Amino acid sequence: MFESLNEKLESIFKKLKGKGLLKEEDIEVALKEIRLALLEADVNFKVVKDFVQKIKEKATGKEVLESLTPGQQVIKIVNEELCELLGKTSSRIHLSPNPPTIIMMVGLHGSGKTTTAAKLARVFKKEGRRPMLVAADLQRPAAIDQLVTLGSQIDVPVYFSKDVKDPLTLCTESVKKSRIEARDVLILDTAGRLHIDDTLMTELKKIKESVLPKEVLLVADAMTGQDAVNIAKNFEEQIGIDGIILTKMDGDARGGAALSIVAITRKPIKFIGVGEKIEMLEPFYPERIASRILGMGDVLSFIEKAQKSFDQKEAEKLQKAIMDETFTFDDLKDQLLKMRNMGPLENMLNMIPGFNKIKNLNIDEREFVKVEAIINSMTGKERKDHNIINGSRRKRIASGSGTTAADVNRVIKQYIEIKKMLKMFKGKKGFKLPKFLPF
Repeated sequence: MFESLNEKLESIFKKLKGKGLLKEEDIEVALKEIRLALLEADVNFKVVKDFVQKIKEKATGKEVLESLTPGQQVIKIVNEELCELLGKTSSRIHLSPNPPTIIMMVGLHGSGKTTTAAKLARVFKKEGRRPMLVAADLQRPAAIDQLVTLGSQIDVPVYFSKDVKDPLTLCTESVKKSRIEARDVLILDTAGRLHIDDTLMTELKKIKESVLPKEVLLVADAMTGQDAVNIAKNFEEQIGIDGIILTKMDGDARGGAALSIVAITRKPIKFIGVGEKIEMLEPFYPERIASRILGMGDVLSFIEKAQKSFDQKEAEKLQKAIMDETFTFDDLKDQLLKMRNMGPLENMLNMIPGFNKIKNLNIDEREFVKVEAIINSMTGKERKDHNIINGSRRKRIASGSGTTAADVNRVIKQYIEIKKMLKMFKGKKGFKLPKFLPF
């Protein structure tokens, strides 16, 4: 995410920080490079022009040029303006005081609208709400089946009818059904098109006027850059939207859509899709995204993800195992599984300041699978006491896990190293294991 833009900006800031004093000419050169980097990232030309002008007004002031750390001051200004550009503060979905809260999902084919509707339903369910999905995309034959499949994966009901041919009728009936079943969130997956046309807009306007959704959310593909911005502008002008969900952000190295869409539409980005898996939908925090763009990491998001995977009871159980020196291979496997559940490890590490600077960092997540297979091939006694694992046992474990004796040796060695590290933690006065740490 934002990889190419991040690299260019870091190079620009490195030059600024390398100068003890800054002259106006130095800032002019840096601003030209920032302008070029943003344009290459497919950011809207007018947005870039306004953004650079604001930085120039603040960065060429006396307090910056005469500061002891002028380079850092400029970076601080860029960070603040990036936050402003991305929407300043996070914006969540507004819930209706009288359930159900109706959310109407709109967008073109290929933007990930149906999958995103299910991801959003999962978010609400995790918050303790009772969502229902509505398969109102009657243009695409597979859309109903896709939503039903996704709904079953997250245990959320899907309202659909293969007999009703009118999406307006289907949406109206779904509102009645949600009230009967006491569903407090109703998510309408409406029809899309390959491009915007009058038929689509007329259909969506009728649905909006009939069911009066609390929020209309546009689902846009971040990888299409300026096309996503133009589509958002069109939907806002013709239908009126309340927010945007940008999908495929994990594959967007440039970031043009995210950096342009709020300024052009004046509507907030509410969520971003960061992967294909059903759980990979994140709330959008402008200040955290600005931090990632500038290579400062995103520790808060990392901790939040970790806290969802590691609850307090499990942390206390693990702490007891450390204190009693009874940390077993089963404990190790459990912790590795929880780390995998946090999402792709490379994404997690890139949230930590400094990790994005490590070149050629190859994260092979298949190693997790290999370690798990090796531990699963051990007997209960072997998992509790690695000292009994002799040569013949290692061969048997390797054979049972489809690995080599060398792989088994490496896992045992890593386990011993972890135990040593945990023993050092134990010796620390007042040691308490934070619940967001994997081990």
